[in-house]
Amino acid sequence: MAAAMTHTPPSLLNEPAEERLLLAHGDGGILTHQLIQGLFQKYFRAPELMALTDAAVLSGAPDLALTTDSFVVNPLFFPGGDIGKLAIAGTVNDLAVSGAQAKYLTAAFILEEGLEISLLEKVVASMASTARTAGVSIVTGDTKVVERGKGDGIYINTTGLGLVRKKELGYHRIQPGDKIILNGGIGEHGLAVLIERNQFRFSESIQSDCMPLNALITPLLDQFGTDIKFMRDPTRGGLATTAKEIALSGSCDLWLEETAIPVRDEVRGATEFLGLDPLYLANEGKVLTIAAPERAAEIVRFMHQLPEGKDAAIIGEVRIGQGQVFLQTPLGGTRILDMLAGAPLPRIC
Repeated sequence: MAAAMTHTPPSLLNEPAEERLLLAHGDGGILTHQLIQGLFQKYFRAPELMALTDAAVLSGAPDLALTTDSFVVNPLFFPGGDIGKLAIAGTVNDLAVSGAQAKYLTAAFILEEGLEISLLEKVVASMASTARTAGVSIVTGDTKVVERGKGDGIYINTTGLGLVRKKELGYHRIQPGDKIILNGGIGEHGLAVLIERNQFRFSESIQSDCMPLNALITPLLDQFGTDIKFMRDPTRGGLATTAKEIALSGSCDLWLEETAIPVRDEVRGATEFLGLDPLYLANEGKVLTIAAPERAAEIVRFMHQLPEGKDAAIIGEVRIGQGQVFLQTPLGGTRILDMLAGAPLPRIC
C-alpha cells in the first residue's frame, strides 16, 4: 500500500519542466528576442509594436513618437554616469535614432525602504541636469516604495514623447552598397559598470560613454536628409547584437571590418585581460548609422566636427543576404556574429 501511495503516475513522467525566466532574458540578446516575439507579441499586436523599433511612430498621430525604458543598473553610480543620467540619455537617444526630437519625459521611481534621501537627491539632480542638456522637460511621474531588500535601491522607468522630424528612416530603406558608420569607440559603458561593480583596478580609468546624442543626430539628419537610411543605438547586447537585429529586419547581410571599428586602447586592454569581447558590451553614447555610399565619407567628416562624433568611422557595408553579420578579421579570415547568448554582465542599464 505504501508503495502504491508514492507511485508517480505515468502521465507526469513525460511532462516538461516549467520554463522560468533567466537573467539572460533581459540582456537584449537571443533570449530577450525569444521572450518578446514568443510571448509579448503573441498578445500585444499593435503594428507600432510589431515593428520592434526603438520608438513607435504613432499611426493615429504620425508626427509623434513614443518610447519607454526601465533602468536597473548596478551600481547606481559609475565612472561617467549614474542611473539618473542613464535614464534620461537612453530615452532621448531612442527617440533621436527614430528621427524624433524628444520634448517631454515621464519619470517613475521604484525605491527601496532605507534608501538614503541624499543619494536619491543626487540621482534626481543628475536627471534634471541631463534633461536640460538634452532640451527636454520632465512633466509627470510616479513614486513607489517597496520593502527593504525588495528593490535594490532605485529602479527608474522613463517614457519619452517626441516630435518626428525625419520620417525617412526605416529598415525598408537599407540597400546593398550602403555604408555602416559608428560615431565612436565601443564597449565603454559595459566595461565601466563592470569595473566599478567588481572594484577592479586598471592603470587607466575607463569612463562610460553615457550621454544624450540628439546634439549629434539632429544636425546630422538636417544636413544629410534622405542619405541617412537607418539609425540605431547599440545598447544592450552591444554592436554585434544590434548589427544582427538590423540584418534580420532589413533582410540583408552586414559586413564589418574589425580594424575599422573604434575601440579605445584602455578598453581593448581591459577586455583582453578580462576575457570579454567589446563587440558584445553595452554602449550608451553610440549610434550606428546606415547611409548612402556616395555621402558616407562626408557624413563622417561632419560627425568629426561634433564632440559626440569625433571618433566616427565607416566600419562596414551592406550586402545582399538573408540576415547574417560577418566580421572581417585583420588576418583575412571571416567571423560570423550572432546575437548575445547569455549576459556577460546583468543589470547593465
